[in-house]
Amino acid sequence: MIETRLMQYFLAVAKEQNITKAAKVLHITQPTLSRQMAMLEKEIGATLFIKGSRPLSLTNEGRSEEHTSELQSQV
Repeated sequence: MIETRLMQYFLAVAKEQNITKAAKVLHITQPTLSRQMAMLEKEIGATLFIKGSRPLSLTNEGRSEEHTSELQSQV
């Protein structure tokens, strides 16, 4: 099961569409957030973000995970 913290981090990145901005909102460093997102991708076995796009875009898997995370956070 994915940690709640990782889901919150993922949702912040998805909302801000920028790792640096999301890190500021979450009050953590950008390298820490980047590592956490890489760990999440490894844990679920899917690429969640289109790397190098500005603003940051979600892959199809990322959009599916975003929907799932939002539903779980409402429970």
